[in-house]
Parts: sequence; C-alpha cells; structure tokens
Amino acid sequence: MADLAATIETMEHRWMRAWVRGDLKVLKAITARDFIFLAASSPPAILDRPSWLDAAKDRYVCSSYSFGGLYVRGWASVALFSATLDLKSTMDGRDWSGKLWVTDVWRKGRVRRGWKLAQRVVSRPDEDPQLRTAIKALQLWK
Repeated sequence: MADLAATIETMEHRWMRAWVRGDLKVLKAITARDFIFLAASSPPAILDRPSWLDAAKDRYVCSSYSFGGLYVRGWASVALFSATLDLKSTMDGRDWSGKLWVTDVWRKGRVRRGWKLAQRVVSRPDEDPQLRTAIKALQLWK
C-alpha cells in the first residue's frame, strides 16, 4: 500500500505541475479519455476531458498549488486520492484561489498498465472545527 500511495502522490504532482506549466501534452497523456471534472456546486458542474483540456490552455489557469492531509486507498486497478488543495488559480480572468477538497479517482490501464486520472471532484472543505470531533465520535473503533 505504501508503494501505491507514493505512486499516486507522484502522479498527482505530475498532473498538477503540468497544469501550472500549461503543458497540455502531459495533461492529455495522464488524463483518461473518459475523464470528468466535477465541481461540487449546486447543481454540480461537469467538464469532460476535451472541455477540461481546452480550459487548461488559457481559461482555467493554475499558478501554484500545495496538497495537505493526503489520503490514498487502492483496489486492484483503481486508486482513490483525497487531500486538501491550496490553489492559486484564475478562471476567465477571475480569481478562483483558495482551499479546496479534492478527490481523484485513478485507474490503471489494461494495456500499458499506467495510471490515468479518471475523475476529479472539487469542493470547499467544511471549516466547522466540531465536524471532525463529531465524526470521530461515531467510529466504532477507538
């Protein structure tokens, strides 16, 4: 599991650095053909792979990022990555910087066996300090 966590974290940084550099070739290579970007808005907003790649060229631009509180879990050829994401970005010239919660689904290819990003879900983290305590109180293990 430790090897999987390191592999997925490496892929996350590779994808994010490609976005910061505007390297569409790398973004395209890492992103699955059926990729979707889901913003947890009300109602949810979705970008498919062609829309995401087009936006990443010059409309949805990331200038820097940092991850925190990383979590990776794997099942055979699927891995889940979740973390806080401090993002400096603009969308159509408007500042969209801030702290996000990101959950990514990675899928291992059948032919080349490389990892591809299949889905990214972004939302704003709940800042209520009592939420974590309340959830932990529900846990059956201590």
